[in-house]
Amino acid sequence: MKLHLISHDLCPYVQRAVISLSEKGVTFKRTYVDLADKPDWFLAISPLGKTPVLVANDVPIFESAVILEYLEETQPNPLHPDDPLERAQHRAWMEFGSATLNDIAGFYSATDEKTFVAKTAALRGKFERLESELGIGAYFDGERFSLVDVVFGPVFRYFDTFDRIGDFGILSGLSKVGRWRHALNGRQSVTEAVAPDYPNLLERFVARRSSRLSKILQESRRMHPPDR
Repeated sequence: MKLHLISHDLCPYVQRAVISLSEKGVTFKRTYVDLADKPDWFLAISPLGKTPVLVANDVPIFESAVILEYLEETQPNPLHPDDPLERAQHRAWMEFGSATLNDIAGFYSATDEKTFVAKTAALRGKFERLESELGIGAYFDGERFSLVDVVFGPVFRYFDTFDRIGDFGILSGLSKVGRWRHALNGRQSVTEAVAPDYPNLLERFVARRSSRLSKILQESRRMHPPDR
């Protein structure tokens, strides 16, 4: 089977597909598109104009959740539990991960202090809920790497950059979440899902937004200019 993944440098949903493909040991081609200047060929295969799109034997599949399920059905090394009830629970927590990404977008996009504080609190609430759900293992489901981990790898990656900007207290004091984050950050499929310059790309993306976080970033740069 020929697999071709249409990607964007910063898209967390693309990262999900890359992590899953890597965990399954599947060979695939990867092409990046500029979502600010979408080529006609991309719009022809992506009805929503979004990444990722997985082209499987010349047939395009869009939406990351659908792509992950397709890979589960057609490729080796399943990442879902065998039990149907456990699979349903995992799918629900994957949706929770998508909701967390929405809160992250609200956090870096908030233009005023009140909204920024509210989005910070919403994110903190999400991770407090996860802290109460996690067990003693390295991953969401103990020692077994699953699709829930695939979803949260890109979530935690944001905080590697946010932590460079300031201390927002979103993950502080959450020991289980911290352990999970550390395990995901050390997993090869997660670390290699993005290019080495991803942190700088994300920081530049934040800096270009007229948001509260971009102002904090600019102030941080003034106080701590980078070495030349």
